Amino acid sequence: MRAFISTPKLKLVLIVFALCIASASLLYTSNLVRHLQERERTSVTIWAGAIEQVAGATAQNPYEQDFRAMAENLDPADPNTQRYRAALAWAGRLPQGDHIDFMFSIIHDHPPEVPAAIVDDEGNPIIWQYLGVPDSVDLTLQDSLQIARSIARMDRRFDPILIEFQSDPLTAPLVQRVHYDESVIIRDLRVYPYLQLTFVALFIGIGYLGFSYARRSEQSNLWVGMAREAAHQLGTPISSLMGWLEVMRTSPKADHEVLKEVDEDVLRLSLIANRFNDIGSMPKLEDQALFPVIEATADYIRRRLPRRGAALTVSVSKELEAPINAELFAWVIENLLKNALDAIENKQAHVEITAGSERNRVYIDISDNGKGIDRREWSNIFKPGYSTKTRGWGLGLSLAKRIVVDYHGGSLTLLKSVVGQGSTFRIVLPGS
Repeated sequence: MRAFISTPKLKLVLIVFALCIASASLLYTSNLVRHLQERERTSVTIWAGAIEQVAGATAQNPYEQDFRAMAENLDPADPNTQRYRAALAWAGRLPQGDHIDFMFSIIHDHPPEVPAAIVDDEGNPIIWQYLGVPDSVDLTLQDSLQIARSIARMDRRFDPILIEFQSDPLTAPLVQRVHYDESVIIRDLRVYPYLQLTFVALFIGIGYLGFSYARRSEQSNLWVGMAREAAHQLGTPISSLMGWLEVMRTSPKADHEVLKEVDEDVLRLSLIANRFNDIGSMPKLEDQALFPVIEATADYIRRRLPRRGAALTVSVSKELEAPINAELFAWVIENLLKNALDAIENKQAHVEITAGSERNRVYIDISDNGKGIDRREWSNIFKPGYSTKTRGWGLGLSLAKRIVVDYHGGSLTLLKSVVGQGSTFRIVLPGS
């Protein structure tokens, strides 16, 4: 029987949802970063081209002497050659036109907002920006090293852009290089999706924890309500049975042996009602020996073993003590023993209870030679509603774990289990 609500599907849905958000965010941000990188490279290329144009335009005119010679060959007295002489003089001076002013505007007024450095053909920095070094100071050795480290870092990301211009056709062209890196905006955009995913994961995690807490609280309230209602319903018939037992004892034909057994069962019912009534309130714990509680419970189970050949042994030191509530702790032992006996399918059933202490902790092991539990089911056995029996409600182990963990501050775990060989459950309690 599987009446419990399994959560793996919910976890899987949340994981898939988070992965979808992560994939979409990373894909969108990666695409956005790629477009911004292309735009920044275009801006840097235009900036470098403007510098190249201005450098070439302001270089010495290689034909200045030729223009001057041509002007001298014209007759200065002839009014028709005056315009030609003015044109040659203008060409010799190579004045800057409007396009040069536009290039200066690009260089000085609208540089790309990225870390960049321009170096000459020997690698000496000429212009730099956004490198942590003011561009209006003379470079110290430390500043030069910082710019060099920045250039090396920038070259690992992007290839430098070359600037070439030639002042003299008879000499080799001058070459400068523009080194640049991505802007702060792009670096922030690279980090943003991971921050976003962190917040999404926190939101999902907090939401899941809140949902789990609310569900556990609802289950706890349901447990308490059902337990106390059961105790209330049992109270009246138990009181009535006690009264009828007293009436039967006064009869001359009463079978006192039978009445003794019935009386023990009625007391047992009263004990069960008290157990249910204790659920929901913090019970009082007392330091006491474990052997009497365990042995009394085991003796009760022995007298009601459903078949011959079954053995139930208790190997617990009489000096071993722990802070427990005797009634509730006995209920835990009873549930574990019944669970062990139900798991045994052969006639040579054997259940053993052992105990010990280590590092101020007390442990109690309940072992059986039953059919065992598959490893895949270990995480489900303590969930309310889980049971391998056809008619089982699946509440025994869940209730036992609740009593040990919530009321005794201990733990109840499946220590080991092998299919076809048996299982061992371990209770761990704080030492006295």
